[in-house]
Amino acid sequence: MDRLEAMAAFVAVADLRGFAPAARKLGLSPSAVTRLVAGLEERLTTRLLQRTTRSVSLTDAGARYLERARRILHDLDEAEAAAQAEHSEPTGRLVVAASNLFGRLAVAPVLSDYLARHPGVIAELTLSDRIVNLVEDGIDVAVRISELSDSSLHARRVGATRRVVVAAPSYLARRPPPRTPDELAEHAVVQFTGLHPAPEWRFVVGGRPLALTLHPVLATNSADAAIGHAERGGGLTMALAYQVADAVRAGRLAVVLAEFEPPPQPIYLVYPSARLVPAKVRAFVDLVLETCDWNFVAL
Repeated sequence: MDRLEAMAAFVAVADLRGFAPAARKLGLSPSAVTRLVAGLEERLTTRLLQRTTRSVSLTDAGARYLERARRILHDLDEAEAAAQAEHSEPTGRLVVAASNLFGRLAVAPVLSDYLARHPGVIAELTLSDRIVNLVEDGIDVAVRISELSDSSLHARRVGATRRVVVAAPSYLARRPPPRTPDELAEHAVVQFTGLHPAPEWRFVVGGRPLALTLHPVLATNSADAAIGHAERGGGLTMALAYQVADAVRAGRLAVVLAEFEPPPQPIYLVYPSARLVPAKVRAFVDLVLETCDWNFVAL
């Protein structure tokens, strides 16, 4: 039994939750994948997977082994890639993930520039407001706008953005701007659930954090819809500064309660931690650092 081949088969089965999809990914027959995993379990003298007619799940031992197996296979891929192309032009497939609006406004233009510089790369831009799992979803680089808690990821800080409350001048002409967060109870509030699922806005009052529960007149998972409703005079909405920067500069929206904003949120490029970073990933990170101003603090 080839130990690395068996390890790769086990990881594929665990990630795809089945022998048939793992076989398709690896270009093997399901029976071959079954034999490889069974041989691995025999060698380790422990069961890694629980099998039923409908599902495949990890045992406790399998979950522990999966983390180490992923690391070993990833390090092997990185070592081979580094030996073959440490100083060569980036090639292959680059998958970049970002939130919907930031990806469209900020990441898509830099990815176009990247492809013009590196024609040997085929790129995929995945936009979603959910937090993706880089390893399971096959992501090479992701943009995260938040503090990071996953220590298994390598991160480069590339900017920051405020969390601001905005409203249209037409709305503020009808109703006096709130002077404190508590006065939001007297206003029409538009909730972007992608920023915070609960109808709760966070501020800093007197040096202490304040979580304020509100009753929105409109809740939506679309930043564009929330901001658009606010621009049409529908009420106050909370957004990240980059989402409303153009509207504020054009006078379509105005910032209120700025003195109560929490600290700016950092913007990171994150990718699976490795001692040897693929040339395609290194080139993308370097391009962002070289050409992008992703500091959305001053409006």
